[in-house]
Amino acid sequence: MAEEMTQEDNVITVDGKEFDATNLSEKAKAQLDNLQFVNEQILQKNNELQIADSARIMYISVLNE
Repeated sequence: MAEEMTQEDNVITVDGKEFDATNLSEKAKAQLDNLQFVNEQILQKNNELQIADSARIMYISVLNE
């Protein structure tokens, strides 16, 4: 993932750029919500990929016995 999102003391950092959370527009808040949702989806899909890849490796191993 190219961007990183952190939050400390009402400061949100996205991809190295800091934003004052207390002064964000509604549009900016919506975009941050969207970014958080997409980041969570990517994490979930990566976890699913790891599970599927582990299963694939096991199936290949069983076939090679």
